[in-house]
Amino acid sequence: MLAAVNPYLAFNGTCEAAFNFYKSIFGGEFDEIHRYNDIPGEEIPESEKEKIMHISLQLTEHVWLMGADTSEVFGQKTTFGDCVTLTICTTSEEETHRIYSALSEGGKITMPLEKTYWAELYATFTDKFGICWALNFMKDKY
Repeated sequence: MLAAVNPYLAFNGTCEAAFNFYKSIFGGEFDEIHRYNDIPGEEIPESEKEKIMHISLQLTEHVWLMGADTSEVFGQKTTFGDCVTLTICTTSEEETHRIYSALSEGGKITMPLEKTYWAELYATFTDKFGICWALNFMKDKY
């Protein structure tokens, strides 16, 4: 049996800003922050030293949101798309509205927060960092 599935997000130099944004919405503290400059014995180009190699933000007892900046210097580049959506299941209408207002600010709303036939409140959007999200409030489910 799985203990948790933890999403790992890749960014092109905006990981720290994105995670500070997520922390302002979800609260909590960063469990780990490692920068490329922290790699022992490696010659890291100046342009990459302060980028995030790994960061984690605990969301629940068993779930962490994790991420990193990719680096073309190391042969990586992130391409944003719509192949993954992070779904947040909330426990109150108030919390759903709060998260929706904060997380969608500056992003692109694909389905506004509204009642659906399956949930009291549901929305989909892409945040200002290019990450796809869904919010789901089902009064009697969580």
